[in-house]
Amino acid sequence: MAEADLGVHPSEPVIDADELTRRFGDFVAVDGLSFAVRSGEIFGFLGPNGAGKTTAIRMLIGLLEPSSGSARVAGHDVRREPDAVKRSIGYMSQLFSLYSDLTVRENLELFAGLYDLPADRREDRIRWALGTAGLEGRGDQLTATLPLGLKQRLALGSAVLHEPPVLFLDEPTSGVDPVARRTFWDLISDLAAAGTTVLVTTHYMEEAEHCHRLALMNRGRLVALDAPSALEASLHSPILEIRTNDPTRAAALLAGIEGIEDATMVGRSVHAMVADEPTARVRIAEVLEREGIDLRSVDRVRPTLEDVFVSVVRRSGGVVEG
Repeated sequence: MAEADLGVHPSEPVIDADELTRRFGDFVAVDGLSFAVRSGEIFGFLGPNGAGKTTAIRMLIGLLEPSSGSARVAGHDVRREPDAVKRSIGYMSQLFSLYSDLTVRENLELFAGLYDLPADRREDRIRWALGTAGLEGRGDQLTATLPLGLKQRLALGSAVLHEPPVLFLDEPTSGVDPVARRTFWDLISDLAAAGTTVLVTTHYMEEAEHCHRLALMNRGRLVALDAPSALEASLHSPILEIRTNDPTRAAALLAGIEGIEDATMVGRSVHAMVADEPTARVRIAEVLEREGIDLRSVDRVRPTLEDVFVSVVRRSGGVVEG
């Protein structure tokens, strides 16, 4: 579906939020969220649980009315035209929105009907979805019997069966193994390259790297927004990678030391953000030796997206507990 058919000028953003806010009583779940997404862009929401990512998506897809602020999706106002928004998008949640007691083909036929696909397009689109999901020849298989990775690709095919210009993905790879996640992201990249605008929420750092731009959210607010590489370059404090025989205990000990701004586990090592590198190296060696922890190496490394994420979240109040 072309942007012109939706009343979106090519120079206008496909998703445009302005001070979007949602309150539940006294609790502010999303607080003054403003951003714009271009056509064909993969735009990521990255944040801890409780950051407001899912609430933001529910407002953008017309399922939840904003308390204040505004947003337009595919040329439609989310407050005044929620039904038009829903017709213009694809949506996939971590639950995949599939019916386990139906066969693969029955699920696709159901979604084709829900999207009101013309009869002369349905079979072609169902064949496309089967091919995309790697399920050719398995249309009669009960969906409940599929491996999780195949269910995921089937859900994606179902969500874009009607070729929507905008696709929303809410933590779509939760619980899926790394190989299946990589295959899924190949499909997402292909859709974006063909012009589909994708907004995805995730808490996987390796997935966030696939996004053209990332909005880091915490406590309902947008706390950083840029390309992944630019976010990494924005972190100017030295990062030391510390390898020990007990990284979990080392991270806990170093987190409270003067001169170490952050210390967190990254894989099997500890990444420490420090104010002064020479001083920090001495203090790290002293503390770990005193506590009987074997210090194997300390190397300065380039900041990772995870380093940026941890730093920004802590500066913006830390993770919401509970």
